[in-house]
Amino acid sequence: MSSKDLDFLKLRLREFADSRDWNQFHSPKNLCMALSAEVAEITEHFQWLSQEQSRNLPPEKRMEVATELADTLLYLVRLADKLKIDLVEAALNKIDLNEQKYPVDRSRGNAKKYTEFAQ
Repeated sequence: MSSKDLDFLKLRLREFADSRDWNQFHSPKNLCMALSAEVAEITEHFQWLSQEQSRNLPPEKRMEVATELADTLLYLVRLADKLKIDLVEAALNKIDLNEQKYPVDRSRGNAKKYTEFAQ
């Protein structure tokens, strides 16, 4: 997804909310709560599955997960818009930070948190 795609999505969501007079409900707090609920709905689909099962969802389950992922993305984009945060820029900055925290020579094939690396 490009920055242009995210901008289009952001504007489409603005129009959707504006036409329904929903901005009154779209405070960062409310959007964050809705986002959290949607993430929980994604998690529910994977609860009790083995790692292998989670990698090979049946088509119907995969479609359900796709819908929940879309809900999550929409709330995330709306929240970032309300807070005037450029998600692409924030994500790229976070990757840069993670590259510093997780140098390849210490983290390759290692699931430890950076604070657990030997000094």
